[in-house]
Amino acid sequence: MKTSFSSKNNPRVIIIQKLYGKFFNNDEELTFPKHRFKKFIKDIVSGTIERDDILIEELDKNLGEKFKISKLDKLFQVILKSATYELLYKPNVSIKIIIKEYLDASNFFLDDSQTKYLNALLDNIAKKIRLTNARI
Repeated sequence: MKTSFSSKNNPRVIIIQKLYGKFFNNDEELTFPKHRFKKFIKDIVSGTIERDDILIEELDKNLGEKFKISKLDKLFQVILKSATYELLYKPNVSIKIIIKEYLDASNFFLDDSQTKYLNALLDNIAKKIRLTNARI
């Protein structure tokens, strides 16, 4: 059974919406309305924006020769950047949880075939990032 997602009950949907607005509309003013996960949402959105260059570099390195983050769909860029931010800067959150939460949120924006593609990309990136950082 597919769960119904709304921006009111899924913090990662809000994160994706905020980042999409900010990255692709420079005039967008970030506001964070009352939400039980407001601190988390604000942390992920602010961190992703502040570390955009680092995230792009990390994604380009981990996506491989065939993919460049700038050539992917804008929505994919936002989802990959925010998920990568969590993978890098939220080490206490498991890879499975991060991927599951972003896939659930992506159901709000993408069709099933796109979600499967996103799943493969996130899984690939997550393994490489966490494996690399575990060795440091």
